[in-house]
Amino acid sequence: MKETYLNWKGRFLWLAIFAIAMGFLEGIVVVYLRELYYPDGFEFPLRLMSSELVTAEWIREIATLVMLAGVGIIAGRNGLQRLFYTLFAFGVWDIFYYVALNILLGWPSSLLTWDLLFLIPVSWMGPVLAPVINSLTMILMALLFIGRQENRYYVRMGVSDWILVISGAIVILYTYLIDYSRLLLDSGVLSAKGSPDAGERLVQMITSYTPDHYRWPLFIAGEALIVAATINVLIRSRKYSRDETVN
Repeated sequence: MKETYLNWKGRFLWLAIFAIAMGFLEGIVVVYLRELYYPDGFEFPLRLMSSELVTAEWIREIATLVMLAGVGIIAGRNGLQRLFYTLFAFGVWDIFYYVALNILLGWPSSLLTWDLLFLIPVSWMGPVLAPVINSLTMILMALLFIGRQENRYYVRMGVSDWILVISGAIVILYTYLIDYSRLLLDSGVLSAKGSPDAGERLVQMITSYTPDHYRWPLFIAGEALIVAATINVLIRSRKYSRDETVN
């Protein structure tokens, strides 16, 4: 019996279909949550969820990441492919999560609308445009790196490339976490000598805080570092000789 195996374009196609379906599934879950906590439409300041529901959300987010990583690992033929198939699936999932919310709820009204992005380890906040740009970057990197490798190019990320990518990711992560982290610091919750009412003060600050300033220059700098690493990898890539293999 002849064995058949999807080529790299087929793997990208089915990963995209899977990630789109997951994006809509995630969007539908959020529709239910917003019906419970934001029946008049989602907006800041945030409304506190019960500790049980927050725990359930953490588990859901972890499970989502595991599922996306799982299909990426299955699709890839080597370490680089497994990583970037995973990032491709994540990027498609994230974009179509917002597509689903827009179709189902008419939200967000614009790409500059603020959103609560993640809850692990603390709340991530930022305009919708920021994670969409991140997702497009991941999709593009996956298509370029895996596409070139499957077309018999030697594609390898060196130490300097990893430094650039990780540095860029940390800078971008900072822009998402800084607002909520400052609330934690200002409330005194993280202080070793925090007052007994620090938790109550934090709740009051969260339920009255409306973000209005995103650190776009830092975000652009982080993206630039990642793009620089991508360009470096592509410049250094070379065509395989006839007796070399891409496996």
